[in-house]
This record gives sequence, C-alpha cells and structure tokens, in this order.
Amino acid sequence: MRGVLGGVALVMALGLAPSAHAAGEAWAAVRLPSAQDELPQAMGSAAAGCLAGARPLPAGGEGYQVLRPQRNRFWAHPDTIAYVEGLGRRAALEGLGPLLVGDLSQPRGGPMPYGHGSHQHGLDVDIWFKLPGRPLNDAELAGPVPITMVKGTKVAATWGRGQMRLLQLAAADPGVDRIFVNPAIKAQACRSAGGDRGWLAKLRPWWGHDEHFHVRLACPAGSPGCVPQPAVPAGDGCGAELASWNAKPTLLPDSAKDKPNRRRPVLPAACERLLAEPELHAAGGR
Repeated sequence: MRGVLGGVALVMALGLAPSAHAAGEAWAAVRLPSAQDELPQAMGSAAAGCLAGARPLPAGGEGYQVLRPQRNRFWAHPDTIAYVEGLGRRAALEGLGPLLVGDLSQPRGGPMPYGHGSHQHGLDVDIWFKLPGRPLNDAELAGPVPITMVKGTKVAATWGRGQMRLLQLAAADPGVDRIFVNPAIKAQACRSAGGDRGWLAKLRPWWGHDEHFHVRLACPAGSPGCVPQPAVPAGDGCGAELASWNAKPTLLPDSAKDKPNRRRPVLPAACERLLAEPELHAAGGR
C-alpha cells in the first residue's frame, strides 16, 4: 500500500495529474478508515469526494445482508449506516427481508478503480430489487446473481408489489435526497402510485438501475465540506422529463458494468490529506 500511495504523492509533487484509474486504485488500496474518534465528515460531492471517520455496515442485521463483502465497499457515513439498518427493520416487518445491500463506499470514500463514478463521500448505497425471501449463504453473498426488472421500456414480469413497496419504504425517510431507478421503473411507479404521490419526486430516472436502486442521502449536519446536488425539480417527475427517456438506451450492456474508471475527479484538498493518513489497525473492520 505504501508503494501505491508513495507513487501518487510523487506524481502530485511533480504537478502531474494521475489517471483516474490510478487514483481509484490508491483509494481502494487503503483497507481501513481514518481515526474512528474523529467527527465523521462527508467531503466534496458524490462523484468527487471522500469520507473521514467512516463506519462499517455489519455484514448482516435485521432484515438485510451485505453482498460481495470481499470488495470492501461496506463503509459509509453513520447516517447511511443508520438508514440501511432502519430500512432493513421496516422491510422485515413487512415480510420483504432480507434486503440485499450492494456497494456503499470504500473505507475513506474516494474514487473507485472500477464500477461506480459516484459513491465517493459515504452517502450512497445500492439496494437490489431481488427479494430472495430467505438468507443467502456465504457463497451466494460473494457471487450474487442479479435479476433485471426491465424489458425494453417496460417493467418485466419479475417486477411486483414487493419491489414497489420497497421503493416506497426507501423514499419515505426524510434524509433521502434522491433515488436513481431505471426510467421504466419510474414510469411504472408513476402509473401505480395512486393518490400518494409525494414520494415520486425522489425517484430520478437514470441509465441502468434495472437490477438495483441507488439511494443518495442529503448532506448531513456536521459536514460543512459536503457538496449537495441541486434540489430535485418540483412535481412528481412523471411528465415530459420522464417521457424523454423513452428515446434513450436505458439498460447498460454487460460489457459496461464494472468497467475500469477513467474519470478524473478533482477532489478537495482535504481528501489528499485523508488518503495520506496512516491506517488505524484498531478500527473496526471485517
């Protein structure tokens, strides 16, 4: 790890910008967060940020399980940890558990070497639409098989009341800023929501997101360096904006999933200092 960090430091000292892929590898090489006694700080934005004082989401809890723990992407701001645990409990009460929780963030956030361009400041979490109805074993958790909920521009036969209810529960938390879903799923939610439509505004159409939905929390109190996204537009989002997505390819091909990141995010200066901090081996990891 020291060699990776040293190489990044040398490139910065020479005034050269490291490639996004190299930067992602440096952040992924840090296996533990910064000091646990410091105030947790989400810094920068979801696509150009980092996380100080991260906490790990336990591998399993009431109503949820963490997928692919070998990725070491189960770290987040404490608000995100509390959100997932609360959603798991609510899902369990309604017979939807266990929820399958995908990536959160790396131990100090930052760019990832492959996959997400966001998930950098500890306020993002992916939750799968697949509802297995039973706990998965270790092998299934390490290599889960996703199920698409979309066929063309419509939801597939795999979509049902359980998935719809899960989205409602996920959006109900006041700390949720937005939830990214496939446009076909947003359209189905618009059609079936009935009179309770206030939560639909949080559902934002975006490419992919047919196998999982992506929750992003609002910047938390105590993180003045956190950069929020613009507020979602007024209304339920079921009109012209959603209709415009029908002309776009909204499913990602398999070749585009988990591909190496080539983005070059400009991170806050505080993130460079955070990356250089020594690992705290007393931190609670798995």
